[in-house]
Amino acid sequence: MCSLNLSTMDLDNDKRAKRRKTQTEDDDDDDHHHQPQPTAMETLPNEIIVDILSRLPITSLVQFKFVCKRWRALTQDPVLADMHLSWKADGNDPCLILHCDFPIRNQLYFLDLSAHNQDKDKVKRLYVPFQATMPEFDVVGSCNGLLCLSDSLYNDALYVHNPFTMDCIELPKSRQYSDQELVFGFGFHPKTKEYKVVKIVYYRNTSSYSRARRTVYPQSDVQIYTLGSSSWRSLGKVSYQFVRRPSEALVNGRLHWVSRPRRYHPARRLISFDLADEQFREVPKPDCGGLNRCNFHLSVLGGCLAAAVYGNYGKLEIWVMKCYNVNESWVKQFTIGAYMPKCLKLNLDRHRPLKIWKTGSNGKVVRVLCLLNSGEVLLEYKNRVLVSYDPKKGKFRDLVFHGLPNWFQTVVHTGSLNWLNTLH
Repeated sequence: MCSLNLSTMDLDNDKRAKRRKTQTEDDDDDDHHHQPQPTAMETLPNEIIVDILSRLPITSLVQFKFVCKRWRALTQDPVLADMHLSWKADGNDPCLILHCDFPIRNQLYFLDLSAHNQDKDKVKRLYVPFQATMPEFDVVGSCNGLLCLSDSLYNDALYVHNPFTMDCIELPKSRQYSDQELVFGFGFHPKTKEYKVVKIVYYRNTSSYSRARRTVYPQSDVQIYTLGSSSWRSLGKVSYQFVRRPSEALVNGRLHWVSRPRRYHPARRLISFDLADEQFREVPKPDCGGLNRCNFHLSVLGGCLAAAVYGNYGKLEIWVMKCYNVNESWVKQFTIGAYMPKCLKLNLDRHRPLKIWKTGSNGKVVRVLCLLNSGEVLLEYKNRVLVSYDPKKGKFRDLVFHGLPNWFQTVVHTGSLNWLNTLH
């Protein structure tokens, strides 16, 4: 009887063990069944994945980072950011940041001109993370996917912002003067690998008095901030008086401004600031006879310094310095005749916002933006219309985009995944 009971207990134990084993195997099968299988993309070597992603438009990469944690980590890889920038710079049309200063709060919009972008006809509004603390701002410059923006009301705040990664930092405060005028610059030097903000402060003592129509600021202070550092540095005074607008051209790690004419020195000058050695130098001007008048602006065409000179009857000459800092390399590459876009013929300028009229294009009708991959020149007319000019056919084409704001200043931009925390 005793042995029978033991045998029965052994059988029951065997059955329970088999039941537990079967249940465990079923659980393992269920876990295996519910575990996500690696995609074909994830089975590729990391360097191949990075190479593939580097060729995608920035809008696709922004969506890509929301798929999963591993893909989000990939979008924060500085190697991918560098490769993506190199692809964008190699024969691809830029994207445009449109700064709208009307009617009340400033807004930023985005337009991708890349041929492979299927959504290129739609202008998208960008989120501005610092808008609550700095509702009125100016765009100091764009470099490698980063925007530098300054406070246009109080002159005491500066931000560097990537509009696609939403990465944003506020720069430390620098020295302020009670009566001052500011000229900015923002750029990157390929040798030092450093991003720098240049703040040229023209100021005067409040007790000084001038009978001139324009306020004269006899003293100056050049302030430099290197991204990742803790404070600003002062380089002392500068001997040039620059036109009050940000640097219009960053070429070879050098920012460029146009000097103001003076009573005894009426000739305007082209002045560069080297972001590596932090020295101002004069750059030779094109021999066109127009740079002594208030009728030209600087731009970058095909990676070269360019000067757009306004002539009589609305004619525009575009001079390009083919070999940097070589006077003989200036060539007149384009001559563009007078043109007025259709919507501007409707005489709608009576509602033009005052601030953009004063600061956007210095009161000029047309501003040269960049060269497109097709060889056409991209132009902005009166802060209202984008126009492409075909130099081979001599024809203009008004560019119509859904969602384009009524008034805007165009900033030529390169959408990138640059993360500011990798620059510290």
